[in-house]
Amino acid sequence: TEDLMRRCYLVCYDIRDPKRLRRIHRILRGYGEAWQYSVFFCVLKDIDRVRLQADIEEEINHKEDQTVILDLGPNEKEARKNTTVIGTALPEPESGFVVI
Repeated sequence: TEDLMRRCYLVCYDIRDPKRLRRIHRILRGYGEAWQYSVFFCVLKDIDRVRLQADIEEEINHKEDQTVILDLGPNEKEARKNTTVIGTALPEPESGFVVI
């Protein structure tokens, strides 16, 4: 199935310039859910993982900024379950359904 072709990633970034920081945050919102301001959880097909990296590489200053993309594997439920949160809870994942 399509879900078997997706993998989970944790994307963390440290961007030195406020303008670049806002652009990277906006890019990441298009790929996943914000767990913290500079930490995103993304469930991506291979092609989207490649696009995400290309989008980031295009925006950052490679001498000042840093982004880490951590592969958490293909099982989203396990990736979420294996995450330990200390303090306020993570936001609930969106269901993908829109109620009108």
